[in-house]
Amino acid sequence: GGCWHQCCPGRNNACWAPGTHRARCYCDSYCERTGDCCEDYRAVCRHAAVGCAVGPWGPWSRCSSLCGVGSKARSRQVTIPPRHGGEPCPDLKQRRGCLGEHPTCGTAK
Repeated sequence: GGCWHQCCPGRNNACWAPGTHRARCYCDSYCERTGDCCEDYRAVCRHAAVGCAVGPWGPWSRCSSLCGVGSKARSRQVTIPPRHGGEPCPDLKQRRGCLGEHPTCGTAK
């Protein structure tokens, strides 16, 4: 069996080829942990692997609450998607708590 036809990132049970003695061998990057990679996995998939690359974080959004506890969020974009079993993308969104302190907060009942 061989991975010449496909290489998959992460754990993907659909990413396999027929191996020796009718057993399946895998072409996903998780096969390195489980030890059931096809014979040509390293040559085909790791050689061609491209890890994910992301851009810089964007600015934080405004607090979701004008007065009191709320949240802010920011995001970043994928600049190079992972291919052929390369490293997967890190988180693309972050959220954190905030306190809304609009000038009208002190006058609201």
